[in-house]
Amino acid sequence: MKKWLQLMAFAVIAVLALAACGGGNDDAEDAAEEGGESYTVGATQIVEHPSLDRAYEGFQAALKDAGLNVEYDFQSAQNDPNNVKPISDGFVADGVDLIFANSTPSALGAAEATNDIPIVFTSVTDAVDAGLVTSMDEPGENITGVLDLHPDAIAETINFIDTYYKDAAVGLIYNAGEPNSVTQIDAVKEAIEGTSLTIEERTVANGSEVQQAATTLVSDVDVFYIITDNTVVEALDSVISVANEQDIPLVVGEPDSVAKGGFATFGIDYYTIGYRTGEMAAEILTGEKTTKDIAVEYPPEIQLFINKNAAEEQGIEWQDAWDEDAQFVDPAQ
Repeated sequence: MKKWLQLMAFAVIAVLALAACGGGNDDAEDAAEEGGESYTVGATQIVEHPSLDRAYEGFQAALKDAGLNVEYDFQSAQNDPNNVKPISDGFVADGVDLIFANSTPSALGAAEATNDIPIVFTSVTDAVDAGLVTSMDEPGENITGVLDLHPDAIAETINFIDTYYKDAAVGLIYNAGEPNSVTQIDAVKEAIEGTSLTIEERTVANGSEVQQAATTLVSDVDVFYIITDNTVVEALDSVISVANEQDIPLVVGEPDSVAKGGFATFGIDYYTIGYRTGEMAAEILTGEKTTKDIAVEYPPEIQLFINKNAAEEQGIEWQDAWDEDAQFVDPAQ
């Protein structure tokens, strides 16, 4: 009898132990559920370079700050347009909850791949001209985002060059196959009208041609102006080398290129536009808003950024006004 009671006692203890273990699993599941629903985001950009990478970092930070549980499938097209469509098609086949398209080619690829999955873009110069949206205020059924070109950025940059480099010939290098670059070059040509400046252009098809293009401009230009062209920015070291060797001021399109060795820009913070895009994505994923509810936005502001080390490397005569007007970029940071 005692033996039977002992066996019963052991059985009860075992059942209680299993129940306790089961309760632990339930608690773990409840804890996971308390974190909210999980989401899969397909993230793609045409190439990996500092500005686009910063935008992606800002995007992820916004979703983290929103408290969302997100798994990312990141795909870079490695600056090969042929890779854009397969990446977007893959996201659609996998049934991701949202696509983050970081650059004009990536956004175009995503838009062509789906009319259903929400798309948020950034690092796009002109979404209307590129055919991504019908208008800034009414972007469309499944797409919206934040542009990377402030309406005044190019005009301010041209005014800066005209103020400090009167009668200068300005060298432009860009990939004519990038719609965002063509839009910017057209804006440069418009802004230059009525100034003392002239322009010299070189087009490239890939990064390996950038240094040669810069070299051929040396005898014809007084200033380089490199817009936010993905092909040239990826190979910016080539232009920096030529600018430093030939004492030619290198004006660029965004602060990350200043940090890398460009002299100056009226630019934006790519982390900021990525973060704002992430805020849009959070609203869409949680169902608070749809893409149709969110207008396409411009960057909030621009600022004159200057790299003092680059100014010295490029033999630039320092202007006292810059001490008050500019935010200085430390390449070491």
